[in-house]
Amino acid sequence: MTNFKSYTKYLFLFLCMIVIISSCKTVRSIYKAPLKEQGASYLFDELKNSELKYDYFNAKFNLNFQKNKKKTSFKGQVRIQKDSMIWVSFSPLLGIEVARLLITNDSVKFINRMNKTYFRGDYQYLNEFLDTNLDFDILQALIMGNDLRHYENGKFRASIDKHEYKLSTAARHKLKKFVRSQESAPKVYIQNIWLDPENFKISQVTLKEIKKEHKKLQANYEEFLEISEQLFPKNVYFDVQAESRIKVKVGYSKIDVNKALNFPFRVPKKYKSVVSLN
Repeated sequence: MTNFKSYTKYLFLFLCMIVIISSCKTVRSIYKAPLKEQGASYLFDELKNSELKYDYFNAKFNLNFQKNKKKTSFKGQVRIQKDSMIWVSFSPLLGIEVARLLITNDSVKFINRMNKTYFRGDYQYLNEFLDTNLDFDILQALIMGNDLRHYENGKFRASIDKHEYKLSTAARHKLKKFVRSQESAPKVYIQNIWLDPENFKISQVTLKEIKKEHKKLQANYEEFLEISEQLFPKNVYFDVQAESRIKVKVGYSKIDVNKALNFPFRVPKKYKSVVSLN
């Protein structure tokens, strides 16, 4: 197995690379019947109605990670409390946890059990680490296959693309009431969203920051499962194009929603604090 210290960043990127994707060659279902032209407002209403409604989310996952030609894989568990926290446990070795990650609206915490270290930081470090402009809303939305909650919806245009509905905008701003005082500037993204015309679930989404055009993010969602009479993608594909090419496939199993969860994050006394995840 690859030395854990050398891929600490890969574990961290499972949740944190949500801002930089390119073109992902995945197979999507094709709706062959002719589509009726619809306005952006109608499509957004349908999109919001089809989103997974939850307070808590819990699932096991298998993750395949490729950076350029280097490949590795992980198993683990992800828990989410909506709009509050994202907790991830990584267990690649026979179910033995090797790392734990906790992200809230304003903090990032990481335990590395292999070398007995831990990290506590904020989004300033996170954004320097990824050379991007990241927030909790984006992480949560892209993991769940939902739309952003705290960004404006009014500047999208609707079209039909390859038997799917498409929503596009050249500038999507974060709503002022959700801009935190410590944020250096409101986030502005170029975004495209493709919707499955049968269920109006997001099948694909792309994001790129206007000031960082060399970085692109694409996420594809496939094989929707019925969870509590709602649909959730079993498989999610990420493709990141930046200084390096990164591809990630996440396969979910044992999915539960709306069962109250705890989010344990206790650092053992003998663990050493580090100022970097490098």
